[in-house]
Amino acid sequence: MTEFLPVTKQEIEELGWDRPDFVLVSGDAYVDHPSFGVAIISRLLASQGFRVAILAQPEFRHCKDFSRFGRPKYAFLISAGNIDSMVAHYTAAKKKRSDDAYTPGNKAGRRPDRAAIVYSRLAKEAYPDCPVILGGIEASLRRFAHYDYWEDKVRPSVLTDSGADLLIFGMGERQITAIAQIFADGGSLGDMADLPGICRLAGKEDKVVRPKSSIFCPALAEITKDKKAYALAAKLQLTEQDHIRGRTIIQEQADGLYLIQNPPASPLSRQELDRVFALPFARTYHPSYESQGGVKAIEEVEFSLIHNRGCFGGCHFCAITLHQGRHVVSRSHRSVIEEAKGFLHQPHFKGYIHDVGGPTANFRGPSCEKQKEQGVCAGRLCLTPRPCPSLQADHSDYLKLLRELRQLPGVKKVFIRSGLRYDYMLLEKNDAFLEELCRHHVSGQLKVAPEHSSPKVLALMGKPNIDAFDDFARRYKEISAKVGKEQYLVPYLMSSHPGSTLKDAIDLALFLKARRMRPEQVQDFYPTPGTISTAMFYTGFDPYTMKAVYVPRTAEEKRKQRLLLQYYKKENQGQIIKILIEAGREDLIGYGKDQLVPPDRYYLYGRGEKKPEQREGRERNQNQRQKQRQKPEPKSPKPKGIAGKSKGNKGIAGKKTMKKGK
Repeated sequence: MTEFLPVTKQEIEELGWDRPDFVLVSGDAYVDHPSFGVAIISRLLASQGFRVAILAQPEFRHCKDFSRFGRPKYAFLISAGNIDSMVAHYTAAKKKRSDDAYTPGNKAGRRPDRAAIVYSRLAKEAYPDCPVILGGIEASLRRFAHYDYWEDKVRPSVLTDSGADLLIFGMGERQITAIAQIFADGGSLGDMADLPGICRLAGKEDKVVRPKSSIFCPALAEITKDKKAYALAAKLQLTEQDHIRGRTIIQEQADGLYLIQNPPASPLSRQELDRVFALPFARTYHPSYESQGGVKAIEEVEFSLIHNRGCFGGCHFCAITLHQGRHVVSRSHRSVIEEAKGFLHQPHFKGYIHDVGGPTANFRGPSCEKQKEQGVCAGRLCLTPRPCPSLQADHSDYLKLLRELRQLPGVKKVFIRSGLRYDYMLLEKNDAFLEELCRHHVSGQLKVAPEHSSPKVLALMGKPNIDAFDDFARRYKEISAKVGKEQYLVPYLMSSHPGSTLKDAIDLALFLKARRMRPEQVQDFYPTPGTISTAMFYTGFDPYTMKAVYVPRTAEEKRKQRLLLQYYKKENQGQIIKILIEAGREDLIGYGKDQLVPPDRYYLYGRGEKKPEQREGRERNQNQRQKQRQKPEPKSPKPKGIAGKSKGNKGIAGKKTMKKGK
């Protein structure tokens, strides 16, 4: 078994180290698997000869844990974990979560709110002279001044709040390799100022505060006062998120203090990505967690394969664009196959590969040839509102990879569980991929994400028109029948996204009923830092058009929109009736195929109003049954001699008895 990197002082001493070069601090438990960013960065540094110790979920009420290994030779590397710590702690309704899949025993409370800030300050408290470098999803998405949903205000860059020295944004392999080498060569933080993919703070006196290819972003003070300025800042940040044409962005954080974001680092090449996934991961959680119940987060990824990075889909509510970028890079078939072969040696592998995916499962490369030389287009998306004419839809390479995985001895099934862009599938000239998908890679249900049905809301989401979903649903059903399988679509839906009114939510409920879809899970829009949708939520403007956008803000309206998407649940019926009455849509209360919910007892009898026409038939039947119950029952005849001879017995039973008597 692959040895884990050291997590205690004793393990450091057993390795013969006087101290580590880097201490990597994480808000997650230590899981040495390539689905965890901390595992990738730590293994990459170790492969380059650096001594790395892991400080996972340290005590955050004091700095004692930060001196566990002594002062690191070069730096503390800080990550809040695989997800933003506020998202880990709170639901979209801002309620405290009771569990945490990234903590042993699935227990909440082992990391602080805004972990990147807290850990950085504690590291500085323990060793004020030691460099602190931020990375990971929380730092990456909070690198600019940003709207914080949980405080409902604009906060400065996390680099300003944390006191850290540098911030790595994006996936980080190129940046950390360059930083480590500069340290090893005797360099300092100042020698890292021009590295792609990093942010730093600078004062007015800094001579590089205005590099040639730079652009100023609206300042913190401006975007705090002017929501239109915030929307423009959000658009600029996304537009420049390209390693080919992206420029340095400068944003003033306070009087005389500037955040400088260098252009993004280039994505790894296929060969470089293969080397990352070939690092000697243990592929599980640290054994010290076994007695605490293990780490639940491993369950979803233990026997899943990540074959790509980046996404040119560009959904406005998704953070991938600002973090990984829109350039898609994929691993070689050989790399993916070798990882799958490793599953065969795991004692609890049952022959099922749970997923072969990534940000978007069916993307294997750039959307067009122009991207390779010119970068992704500024100001337009590849798939929406209409597919770009230059888009090259091709599943042949992905299809070949899936076939190779299916042929591995010991592999029974290869599933694709989510992350498929059905609108991209529809662009291909034949159904070869869709047919093999239905035949081999669906476990009865395929999850896809139409998100909504309203053209207006879908446009604000950066999603295709709902006609594409209907077209795909029809073809999926036909091909599933063709291959002899009864399979279903499970739609991912989002309520209360900016632009969605109560009317839109009602229309979505009608859309679902007409297609006999009953979503078990509905996600409220969650305004996380760094997305265009969050900018819409905060400002009330679409950053790309600067037109006003309706925003459902109150908990009550969000509750109503969410309930409507689960119109079919009996426990929701009474509340939905009230919602429909308030919305002036009593025509949707009834038993018709175009109506949402049947009337309940209160609606029928308790409101003192004239009943709608659609209930007359039922009431007539109810009245008839009531009259029948009120009719006096015939008296039972008194037996006189032989059964059936009684004159009073003229019923059917009596006739039968008389026949028997004959």
